[in-house]
Amino acid sequence: MPATRRLFLAAPALLLATRGFAQAPVGVTLALTGQAILSRGNAEQALHPDDPLHEGDTVSTGAASLAALELFTATRINLGPEARFMLDRFAADLGGTITIGGAMVFDRPDTLAPLDLEVQSTFARIGVRGTRFYAGPSRGVFGIFVQRGRVEVMAAGQIRQIGAGEGVNIPAPGAAPSEVSIWGAERIVEAFTSVGLTP
Repeated sequence: MPATRRLFLAAPALLLATRGFAQAPVGVTLALTGQAILSRGNAEQALHPDDPLHEGDTVSTGAASLAALELFTATRINLGPEARFMLDRFAADLGGTITIGGAMVFDRPDTLAPLDLEVQSTFARIGVRGTRFYAGPSRGVFGIFVQRGRVEVMAAGQIRQIGAGEGVNIPAPGAAPSEVSIWGAERIVEAFTSVGLTP
């Protein structure tokens, strides 16, 4: 039986947390369509494929732009247009904390050792071990859809268990998640296509 992942409502203040910088890269830019900015400390520069990613870095994609990132080892993050991704702290094969804004697909093979990784957004905090899921805008709400594995969503004092093929909606920050439902094929395609992937 797959391990359960947890999704919690996050306080906006958590998104502003900053961490120290790692000396060695903890990830790399796999691909970029359009434009994105890499922010490191007080400096900003254009992001390019093969650019290393360090603890404390922030990647911000532009309009009509997509970015594919990899955190060592074999953990992939796909970002949609006008998304924001911050590596608050991360250690390879151990985990850490990342912050997202906008659409994201997280993909880590279940065959790899579990990470103690937390993904934060203004809507939710996601405890991750190894799964493939979408989190981001979907038909006017913040949608969470699990393609592989399980997540547990907690918001406004309510908990939802989400398995493969299922999703929930959060209409606004601070709102409770909807009841778990099976997402239709069209909505799943919309979500994954928004970050340049197919389900």
